[in-house]
Amino acid sequence: MNIVVNTQLMLYGKLDGIGWFTYETLKRITASHPEHNFFLVFDRKPSPRLQFPENTRIVILHPQSRHPFLWFLRFEIFMPFLLKKLKADLFVSPDGWMTTFTSVPCVQVIHDLNFAHNPGDLPFWTRIYCNKLFPRYARKAIRIATVSEFSKSDIVKTYNIPEEKIDVTPNGCNPEYTPTSGAEQELTREKFTEGKPFFLYVGALIPRKNIARMFSAFDRFKKQDQQSTKLVVVGNRKWWTSAINEAFEKMECKEDVIFLGRQETPELRQLYAASRALVFVPYFEGFGIPILEAFNCDTAVITSNVTSMPEVAADAALLVDPSNTDAIAMAMEKISTSPILRSELIEKGRERRKVFSWDHTADRLWDCIMKAAEEHKKTGR
Repeated sequence: MNIVVNTQLMLYGKLDGIGWFTYETLKRITASHPEHNFFLVFDRKPSPRLQFPENTRIVILHPQSRHPFLWFLRFEIFMPFLLKKLKADLFVSPDGWMTTFTSVPCVQVIHDLNFAHNPGDLPFWTRIYCNKLFPRYARKAIRIATVSEFSKSDIVKTYNIPEEKIDVTPNGCNPEYTPTSGAEQELTREKFTEGKPFFLYVGALIPRKNIARMFSAFDRFKKQDQQSTKLVVVGNRKWWTSAINEAFEKMECKEDVIFLGRQETPELRQLYAASRALVFVPYFEGFGIPILEAFNCDTAVITSNVTSMPEVAADAALLVDPSNTDAIAMAMEKISTSPILRSELIEKGRERRKVFSWDHTADRLWDCIMKAAEEHKKTGR
């Protein structure tokens, strides 16, 4: 088969959750199935550090995906012509963007529907595009993959999609995330926090990650803190809203918040392993890869008790109500003052991390792709 894959978010050095899903699954699928031809469609020249086997071909399709108007031009106008030119048998979109103007069967991966439930979190034209086009994409797709049972249920209810059309392909974790030695952890703390203990946040600085309440909770925690604890924030200020900025400016202890921007995997591994705990309390999440990364680094986790996060963390994390600032602060206090609790969570995380792997994700996604191909043969859809 000629399988065309939308890889616009597979940008080396800028990979986020969806980018990692795309890269980790595709490098396994293309290597495991040399009998098929894979066309990876980028919106710019990819990094040569992204290596794929001989049965793959890189295709550049302009314009770059920088604005919803350009998304429409790219996917609704140019992509159908490209699929025809490449004689595509199947179109796979790991980030959810598709095209409605093609007869080629499509497999869509939807990671979450936050834009449907919290449209105000997104810039105006982004939310208009997503809420107009994604329901159409979901109806058109011959099969849908998603990363959690929560997201599957949400897609069924929100878009009225038959549940038998949706396959769950849970995320995995980069094997480079491993524990570090006590000596390495001390060096990491010296490097980033002057030797002080710290809580860690990892992810984009956007509204749904609940950054504002995390800042407020840390400020409340600091009122009882006896250990000069810091909050280290890793991630780009993607949509640094006025609400996030106001919460930060109101902090009495904002000098104890350290912004590191985006960090590459080796540095991030060191930070996870040296932290007191990961604080990851979004109010909406399709999966939550940082939870797995923390588990793999022997790091305790504080996360939300809503959407997909209880499904991913199970009993291996302290689950809190993300709307309750006091509950988040109390969880920080418990982790900070109870080495026994922290050790118990780390041990549970060691067991929980065994459930997830990118090998498993790739196998599940390939099964979904094969189901789509078989259904197309039978029905002609």
